[in-house]
Amino acid sequence: MRIVVAAVIERADRRLLIGQRRKEDSSPLKWEFPGGKVREGEAAEAALTRELREELGVTLAKSVEIGRVRHQYPTSPEELEIRFFAASLADGEARPLCFEQIAWVLPKELGEYDFLAANRELIANLATGRIKPAEILAAKLT
Repeated sequence: MRIVVAAVIERADRRLLIGQRRKEDSSPLKWEFPGGKVREGEAAEAALTRELREELGVTLAKSVEIGRVRHQYPTSPEELEIRFFAASLADGEARPLCFEQIAWVLPKELGEYDFLAANRELIANLATGRIKPAEILAAKLT
């Protein structure tokens, strides 16, 4: 099983950061939350910090796990466990270093984007307000 981390970053205006995979990537032009594979011996939070720096050029300030999902894509031999984190950034403006493009969207707009299949349940929970990342992050860290 391969562990993957993903950051759900919510700004003060409630918009969430999403990224579109590049044309040459697996699942080309699909949307996802920033993140990636956890390396062997690496803690999930350390992987999240590294991935946000590599993909967006930003520094992770805080994170708290908000959910997990197991998924196996038909084109992949291994099952994934995706760990979603509510996250906040320390500073800097996110830039699409490893994405075709990035966007800040309202939770209710998430359904308008063609996301990777493993994100469906989280998207539904965000869009309906069942999961509010900034509130969860604030409550867990106070």
